[in-house]
Amino acid sequence: MPKAYVFTRYGGPEAEALVEVDRPVPGPGQILVSVRAAGVNPVDWKQRAGYRRPGESGERVFPAVFGAEVSGVVEATGDGVEGFAAGDEVFGNTVAGGYAEYALLPAEVAAHKPAGLSFARAATLPVAAATAYDGVRQLDLPVGATLLVTGAGGGVGAAAVQIARAFGLSVVGVASEGKKDFVEAVGAVHVPSGPGWAERVRAVAPDGVTGVYDLVGGEVLAEAAELLADRTRLITAGAPPEEVARLGGARVARARNAAVLKEVADLVVKGDLDPHITLTFPLDRANDALRTVEDGHARGKVVIEVAR
Repeated sequence: MPKAYVFTRYGGPEAEALVEVDRPVPGPGQILVSVRAAGVNPVDWKQRAGYRRPGESGERVFPAVFGAEVSGVVEATGDGVEGFAAGDEVFGNTVAGGYAEYALLPAEVAAHKPAGLSFARAATLPVAAATAYDGVRQLDLPVGATLLVTGAGGGVGAAAVQIARAFGLSVVGVASEGKKDFVEAVGAVHVPSGPGWAERVRAVAPDGVTGVYDLVGGEVLAEAAELLADRTRLITAGAPPEEVARLGGARVARARNAAVLKEVADLVVKGDLDPHITLTFPLDRANDALRTVEDGHARGKVVIEVAR
């Protein structure tokens, strides 16, 4: 039987296990993928702790497989699926987890993997890179404008910096002092986080910032709003809708479609976007991969590779 890394109940790492599961069967509009790689994201461990995505409803069924993004090879397709066939190399968002030997993808949120893109890099794109892309597109800043990214040292932040640069924007990135080299390497002017960070932004961007892409929330989001003349240019993926709405901004509106996946893949192939994979783990060490992200020690992306 195929294996999957799951959480058996809400709780901490003690609720995790590598188990044997039935091979999934694709339903209407779904494709079954033999997984080659799975991206690891903070939302994975947050779901084990009880977090529910905005709009997510219904009771969670246990055991629940970790993971929201994978790449792999199509094994089978469900009714109504067009454009995909067995043997196609694909990547996309998962229906119900991806730290596994097999995963289901909604065909509408899956895309063909370009030949020049590795399975590992493709697996990092559907969550962080696609979220970054959606946000930068939503802000729609003019070429030459200055974008402020808070939390610029994380997966979404680093992708947002690079995508913004590819669109002709200048970027100021707020992150810890320990991530200075990384933030500068992806193309932003680094500003250390912590008390007084907003004044440090004003010092490096004396003409002000045109837009803010927040990935932190809380007091950081509120302080970032004060840097803007136009609060409609404030978006967040780090705070609830009501929190940013009070400040005159909005949540990142996720497109969740194949077109965005194709766009971010093309950016990687062209060299405009580097997922910065810093660590890879085999499936039987999925616990170590998740701990690295949960403990906040990851710089760039962490990937689980599934051997075949």
